[in-house]
Amino acid sequence: MHAVSTLKEQLRTDLTAAMKSRDELVRTTLRSALTAIGNAEVAGSSAKELSDDEVRSVITKETKRRAESAEAFEGAGRAEQAERERAEGEVLARYLPTQLSDDEVDQLARDAVAAVEAETGEKPGQRQMGQVMKKANAAAEGRAEGGRVAAAVKKQLAAG
Repeated sequence: MHAVSTLKEQLRTDLTAAMKSRDELVRTTLRSALTAIGNAEVAGSSAKELSDDEVRSVITKETKRRAESAEAFEGAGRAEQAERERAEGEVLARYLPTQLSDDEVDQLARDAVAAVEAETGEKPGQRQMGQVMKKANAAAEGRAEGGRVAAAVKKQLAAG
């Protein structure tokens, strides 16, 4: 028996285990995630096998979609469905890197601003936001939502 080599294989292995243990929540969540991955693989001009990073990106989108659905259900007074969406989001979160704390995201933004300043020789402003975001997102490596990184970068640029 070989070791699981890709994230997609890990999802399939865990799906099989969930089916055997009759874990309906994990089973339906992983099936849904694997369907989304499959759809991403056949999207575009030619089908391709997704890398682990691309699979993580699909899982991140699925997790975000569930958080948004949970909020919508909560707002509509449908607490049971909201709870289900949150539970599915937690199942998917197991396959994502540990998220950075707010302090870590702020530090990342400070470092990105400093890096752009070192490159350009001047303190970056709002016009260099794209450059700073590129460095900050690269450093975050999917461990922080883009909106959180952007907010931290904006705060750093405004403080500058």
